[in-house]
Amino acid sequence: MGEVLKNSIFYSDQHLCHADILPPPQVRARIEVAILNFLKNLNSATPSISDLPLILVQEKKVTQRELFYKLLCDSPDYFTSQSQVNRTIQDLVALLRCSRYSLGIMASSRGAVAGRLWESWDLESRYSPSVTHEPNQEAVDCSTSGSSGYAISGDLNLLEKLVMKSDARYIIVVEKHAIFQRLAEDCVFNQIPCILITAKGYPDIGTRLLLHRMSREFPELPILGLVDWNPAGLAILCTFKFGSIAMGLEAYRYACNVKWLGLRKDDIEQLIPEESLIPLKPRDHQIAKSLASSEILQVNVLNV
Repeated sequence: MGEVLKNSIFYSDQHLCHADILPPPQVRARIEVAILNFLKNLNSATPSISDLPLILVQEKKVTQRELFYKLLCDSPDYFTSQSQVNRTIQDLVALLRCSRYSLGIMASSRGAVAGRLWESWDLESRYSPSVTHEPNQEAVDCSTSGSSGYAISGDLNLLEKLVMKSDARYIIVVEKHAIFQRLAEDCVFNQIPCILITAKGYPDIGTRLLLHRMSREFPELPILGLVDWNPAGLAILCTFKFGSIAMGLEAYRYACNVKWLGLRKDDIEQLIPEESLIPLKPRDHQIAKSLASSEILQVNVLNV
């Protein structure tokens, strides 16, 4: 056991596992020293971070996954998992008080959009059969995207510049990609004028930003979340509605007022035979426990 302790991070860095209770002036002094040391490290040739200033200077973008692989190759002693890199990025965001996109870190988007999302193109027609596009680039028609929809870019700067028009009456956030494909293939947006958007599961930043943009562009449109009646579905809905704790200071940046659309407990008891129900897995219980302990969910439970 003693040998295990000596090989552990806690044992080797015991002097780091200590926090002093200090008056505000000393706390501020420590923060200033930390910033100076951080800036000094940025200008050093330390392999673990030498690529980061280069990315910023060249105005290039990397995904968090790409950054992890680079750090894993250059500094395996410091970064051994994706979660370590994610936490470090979150700390940098908190330290510098700027978004991860400002640090040259781009989202890996997997979302898709379909439906009645158009862009005006001439004076005679109020809306053209075209949709979101970057200025000076060809417009796209999301109503003709087929069952797969149009992929949402992970370039947050591009998403901020999109020019959008719509005659929809609803924005529907779909949890499952399979359900999104069925709704898009059946062109449900022609029967119910709506915009369909999905993150194909747990929401990524790109999908959340596009939804947030649409909520600002079309504030009169209600946003409805079509999710499963299970802990994962509620967690996905809450991420769109309240943000993600894992995002740190950016947690609430892309939050939207999403309302729950879909089956609930009473509906299941009346419509679904008991033998068709699937027992919750350990992961579901873990998510449920986390949701139950969420203060923001307890306060806003009636608004979900």
